[in-house]
Amino acid sequence: MNTIAGRYRTRADAFERKVAGVRPDQWSNQSPCEEWSARDVVRHVIDMHGVMLRPLGRGLSPAPTVEDDPLVAFRSARADVEAVLDDPELARTEDDTPVGRLTVEQHIDQVISADLVIHGWDLARAVGQDDRIDPAEIDRVWKVWHGVFMALGEETLRAHGVCGPEVKVSEDAPAQDRLLGLLGRDPS
Repeated sequence: MNTIAGRYRTRADAFERKVAGVRPDQWSNQSPCEEWSARDVVRHVIDMHGVMLRPLGRGLSPAPTVEDDPLVAFRSARADVEAVLDDPELARTEDDTPVGRLTVEQHIDQVISADLVIHGWDLARAVGQDDRIDPAEIDRVWKVWHGVFMALGEETLRAHGVCGPEVKVSEDAPAQDRLLGLLGRDPS
């Protein structure tokens, strides 16, 4: 996981396992995100994969919809992003982002790759899967979000629904609970 592409693949593998583990009767389960079902979490993740391709003038490849086959839809979006990460010229293309000028691969790392960790928790929680986050991932995602809060302002992000109001947890709570609380999720 020392490279952006490696980190993305590890996170996408974990998210894909969660999607594959959802039973057909669980897709409408409520997620920790107030207005999203389990299916909506996957839809959002796939949509954000498409957003990451826009600076390159690309979109997602034709694939089944999340309604028809969430797993195949995710695999297709994942393949599109991995193709970019595997092409050094595309991966290093620079673009202006909300947090400043970044390469496409840096933007993928800070947005969709980190999202796979948090939205993986959302999906796992919605359908009763193991929702533990690797402690190393908690530290990495914490640093990403700290940078985003510093660059864009925590109040702005919360006002625009990027993350919900902070859920207070005790200062001695596990790191996973503190991260989830920061991002507006109730860890309990």
